[in-house]
Amino acid sequence: MDLSNENVIHVKKDGTEFLQFRKLLEYKDYINHAYSLGIDKNYRTAKVNKQQLEKSEYEKAIQDYKTLSSAIGSDYTHLVKTNQEHTDEVKVITKKINENEPDFNLEQYSKTDGMVTKNKDLMLATTNADCILLLFFDPVRKAIGNTHSGWKGTLQRISVNTVEKMKSEFGSNPEDIICCICPSIRKCHFEVDRDVKELFEDEFQDLDNLNEIIEEKTPNAKWNIDTVLINKTILEKAGLKSENIIDSGICSVCNSSLVHSFRVEKQDYGLCTALIELK
Repeated sequence: MDLSNENVIHVKKDGTEFLQFRKLLEYKDYINHAYSLGIDKNYRTAKVNKQQLEKSEYEKAIQDYKTLSSAIGSDYTHLVKTNQEHTDEVKVITKKINENEPDFNLEQYSKTDGMVTKNKDLMLATTNADCILLLFFDPVRKAIGNTHSGWKGTLQRISVNTVEKMKSEFGSNPEDIICCICPSIRKCHFEVDRDVKELFEDEFQDLDNLNEIIEEKTPNAKWNIDTVLINKTILEKAGLKSENIIDSGICSVCNSSLVHSFRVEKQDYGLCTALIELK
């Protein structure tokens, strides 16, 4: 299966598969980036409850990161990954903490779901299995961001927090920022009950397209929600140009043979990763 479309390229290199955004490849002299493919790969570095993985599992994850990093011309020791907890916290990353190994499972990155930097050789990594991952690049200020926005993060508008952090820390103009939306669960499969539906109605009542975002599935009292469209809409309201919000258009559930999906894999779900780095 080839997931290439007008916005992304499905790359197969030395047995490794990943997506790259055509828009970001226009700046390949400045940045490395990728979104992993393949459910035989698993980028989990700790258990859901933060306990250590079995040694063999952790070593396999490290090898998967090494392989993917090498495929895009980077060094896996540049990796910085937060301990995602569905927060709205975005941190500025200025340097590595571990000198010769990735910054994984560090207390300094607890309760953090977004990162921004304008320093080189810091490869920002997020992981998902249905949640939205967003890659940000400001080609004027030469700054990047990488943000995990599950439905709880979307309710907290963490994507907009990332833009605000780039503005305050780096002087970024939102009109210059490019935001790329990685594969995630889409409206076709993000089905919720009334309680979650009402959370979205309350938070996003300011959006003119709310009727398009939330669709009732009668007669079973369920609703489908388009969290990708929410992020596109609130990012535009934050000042990004619509043409600079680039969506992979890929549903993790519909493509669960190549993309990890919690809703498909259930309790034993694996994780994909999104990487971005300034050269």
